[in-house]
Amino acid sequence: MDYKVIDLDDVPVTDLSEIEGVPPDLDIKPVGDQLGLSEMRATVWYFEPGEEIQYHAHSEQEELYFVVQGEFSLKLGRSGEAEYVDADEGSFWVAKPEIGHGHRYVGDDQGIVLSVGAPPVEDPGLDPHELDD
Repeated sequence: MDYKVIDLDDVPVTDLSEIEGVPPDLDIKPVGDQLGLSEMRATVWYFEPGEEIQYHAHSEQEELYFVVQGEFSLKLGRSGEAEYVDADEGSFWVAKPEIGHGHRYVGDDQGIVLSVGAPPVEDPGLDPHELDD
């Protein structure tokens, strides 16, 4: 099939805290898996106040983020040059390969972020401080 349509309500929640060795302990909906994506990953992330994705980088994967709901504090940029930026509903940001990025939910209710990454390889987070030239 060349196309597929799903409803987010029909995508089961994955609790990352139940998967050993996979930080962070957040709930996600792996929409890309449900859509059968092969050239990218797509995930909806759910955050409670104070939850975050630690500052990290990927060796190959470029990631695009979109804030669906809530307010976030982002840490973006190379080690030693990173800056903090506020992002709220409707904001996009991108992290190219080997560029540090992380975000903390600073709102009062639930925060929701859509992330899309390509290529869809297993690309575990790298410590941006170890990528200094």
